[in-house]
Amino acid sequence: MFPGATADRDAASYVVVGAPLDATTTFQPGTRFGPDRVRRFSESYDDYDDRTDSHFSALGVHDAGDVVPWDDTREYLDHLAAELRSVVLDGAIPIGLGGEHTVTYAGVEAVAPDTLVVVDAHLDLRAEYAGNPWNHACVTRHALDVVDRAVIVGARTGSSEEWDRAAADDVAVVAPEDARAWLDDLDPNRFADGSTYLSVDVDGVDPGFAPGTGTMEPFGLHPREVRDLVRTVAPHADGFDVVEVNDRDDGQAAALGGKLLREFVHSHAAGSSA
Repeated sequence: MFPGATADRDAASYVVVGAPLDATTTFQPGTRFGPDRVRRFSESYDDYDDRTDSHFSALGVHDAGDVVPWDDTREYLDHLAAELRSVVLDGAIPIGLGGEHTVTYAGVEAVAPDTLVVVDAHLDLRAEYAGNPWNHACVTRHALDVVDRAVIVGARTGSSEEWDRAAADDVAVVAPEDARAWLDDLDPNRFADGSTYLSVDVDGVDPGFAPGTGTMEPFGLHPREVRDLVRTVAPHADGFDVVEVNDRDDGQAAALGGKLLREFVHSHAAGSSA
């Protein structure tokens, strides 16, 4: 159980769902351990958040455990989307713990938002990778079949075809070197109109801070920049996930993922009550 997720399922405002998919990782596998690792390395965090004057355990968070994957990735995503959609239908916010980034598609399908805001080192706009259209390198492209627009923060690599796709009107890319200024100028109400899904791929953060991920890419975001993005978007988000955490570090990536999950809940709850 995620620490502090003490609410009953039928009374929950937020439902954590683990999605330990590790089917298409292209460099260092291990995302199957991500959900439990995030839970483990979140055990030391204080329940109280001074910024929002709230206790995490009082915000109605329930941990529904993991949706265990099987060999058919596409079928698994359909099943995962149905599980997450049941959370939405109950009036709660689904929070996914990956698992490879492919699982974000299930969250997007369940929430059906207008906008996807994603932290990622990679554009993930490929039509296929290694012959597989459901590789994790294709997730944002698939999400664009559902959402009207994607904002990719921290992207610093991609194929020439991906950069061409990113130049279309329905995609905006914020490079790591531009992120701080973009955040400082970001209108907190920019995402107030319509619905938004927020996804954090931990490889968007510089690997010096979060080395426990499958495809490390140097020159990335600072954790504080991602924290500030989560705080800004969370009050207007209808779904959230943290993905691509694996077991190949001393817990840095998992600790960051768990802290960002808590930041999302505190910020969303504060925004909802404002």
